[in-house]
Amino acid sequence: MAAALSHHHADLGDVQLHYVTAGAGAPIVLLHGWPQTWFMWRDVIPLLAPHASVIVPDMRGLGDSSRPEAGYDKMTVARDIAALMTKLGHSAFRVVAHDWGGPVAFALAAQFPDRVLSMAIFDAPVLGDGGPIEHHSRWHFGFHALPGLPEALTQGREDVYLRFFYQFAGARPDAISEEAQAEYVRAYSQPGAMTAGFNYYRAVPQDIADNTAFRDAGKWLDMPILVYGGDPNTRGRGMTALDSWARVARHVSGGVAENCGHWIPEERPDFVAAEVLQHFNLGRVQQGPST
Repeated sequence: MAAALSHHHADLGDVQLHYVTAGAGAPIVLLHGWPQTWFMWRDVIPLLAPHASVIVPDMRGLGDSSRPEAGYDKMTVARDIAALMTKLGHSAFRVVAHDWGGPVAFALAAQFPDRVLSMAIFDAPVLGDGGPIEHHSRWHFGFHALPGLPEALTQGREDVYLRFFYQFAGARPDAISEEAQAEYVRAYSQPGAMTAGFNYYRAVPQDIADNTAFRDAGKWLDMPILVYGGDPNTRGRGMTALDSWARVARHVSGGVAENCGHWIPEERPDFVAAEVLQHFNLGRVQQGPST
């Protein structure tokens, strides 16, 4: 089943977002992670498009969006997404997110609770959730936050560095296809792209401060939120993802996605689409041959 994809660019002032659209109906925005782009949703989009209007942006600085020097705190990145949805005429919408898309989704719902109807989050915690571990033992958080060093060590070696993550963090070394790995390497080898990606990590102290202020004000997210972590035996976050969201939201469900690691939407797109459609009450995935 193929979905007709349409590519666009939206000028939002200090940033231009590249985004892809497909389908028609209730709007759903899909937020990618690092080191990925909108392309990580390529196998999920055709399963959602018969039931919804799917909007899939490259977030600020990443993919084929522009790369401002600043604005990588997740509250700002979330405002980009809100502005894009306003520009497209969507006053309310649902959100699906993976990896860095998760903290952006939290910031989006925290700032625009009346616009975000429901969310589905895959293998991503909330920074500053009040729990004991902020980064869930991910070594690269500290490395990426260092000033200048990650750029110096990865320049001209983007292929080697990025492919390590793609091949290490899934249930299998080929969990992300060669086609997708090549596309991500293309995107992140563009001038400034690695710096923009590292800036997501450099903004973590601000993200923690912003989210802590949200909690300290006695606020909670009230929309229904579905959260799945990858299998912790294959480098997924397991139940720590759901536990994190349960500290900041009242209505959280989900669990552990079996037979996959961190890259849940690429490892099990049928599972992701089926869970999303059920959670959003939008229909069912048409089952094809087993893969």
